[in-house]
Amino acid sequence: MSNTYKSAGVDKEEGYKTVDKIKTAVAETHNKNVLNNLGSFGAFYEIAGYKNPVLVSGTDGVGTKLKVALDSKKYDSIGVDCFAMCANDIICHGAKPLFFLDYLACGKLDADIAAEIVMGMVKACKDNNCALIGGETAEMPGMYKPGDYDVAGFCVGIVEKDQIIDGSKIKAGCKIIALPSSGFHSNGFSLVRKVFTDFNEEFEGKPLYETLLVPTRLYYQPIHQILEEIALCGIAHITGGGIIENIPRIIPENLCATIDTSKIKIPSVMLELEKRGNIDRLEMYGTFNMGVGMVVVVDEKHADKVLNLIDDAYEIGEITEGLEKIQLI
Repeated sequence: MSNTYKSAGVDKEEGYKTVDKIKTAVAETHNKNVLNNLGSFGAFYEIAGYKNPVLVSGTDGVGTKLKVALDSKKYDSIGVDCFAMCANDIICHGAKPLFFLDYLACGKLDADIAAEIVMGMVKACKDNNCALIGGETAEMPGMYKPGDYDVAGFCVGIVEKDQIIDGSKIKAGCKIIALPSSGFHSNGFSLVRKVFTDFNEEFEGKPLYETLLVPTRLYYQPIHQILEEIALCGIAHITGGGIIENIPRIIPENLCATIDTSKIKIPSVMLELEKRGNIDRLEMYGTFNMGVGMVVVVDEKHADKVLNLIDDAYEIGEITEGLEKIQLI
């Protein structure tokens, strides 16, 4: 019998099934700016209505949170995570997400699993008024074991050049306001999995994996709700490296983000992880978001307006003069 691509471990028909399962839902994310449909070699997106537009892009994956999803056979939230990790980054510069592309790699493709992952992306794109305009599914036997998947994405947004938020307007006296996370989001899961070895154990009345797999919060709506009313001086997405590493990325020289840790509302699952894993609190702040998914820095006179606009926002510190860029008190 002659060799075929299928005999080498790649089933093209399963790829076609995946496309059939997702193409209608993906098309629902499109708008008048999308000039072609799924299946072309490249995706086209028309830009209009801007004076001096700047494209802002971000790419990311979901890390070893995928392992929790695969072991728990729960795939619906992973696509949301993938989109959120990319889109939340570009939102930090005041950009509006325009379009998103995904990359899904596996050892042996299962059309149902792949479609479930992509449907999560579709849901997230709709929530952010963003178009899912393309992607790639790669079946790579020998590189990945059957049942293993990796997911990554790429998001492009747009902002007027004179409205870019880069932290340069931050000054002493500005208030630091937290927008809560929905949990671990998609960072620190190598440590999470080292401490929590049984994802099916009961935690607060349900299997632990349900808490661990809560998808990353999408911040487009609250951030742009704020930006329609007032100008923000800086925005930081609290991802890998936690509060300690991400807030300093937007702080100008000779200024310091002074954070009052007593005000931070740490999720119970993170406190359980800290206790069970005997993890130092400083290590926690340098690894996890600790319940703070996004931070906005705002002129003192606008702080109350932000707190009134976003129901769950709360103040956690202020900008002071100093050389260290961040101080936890």
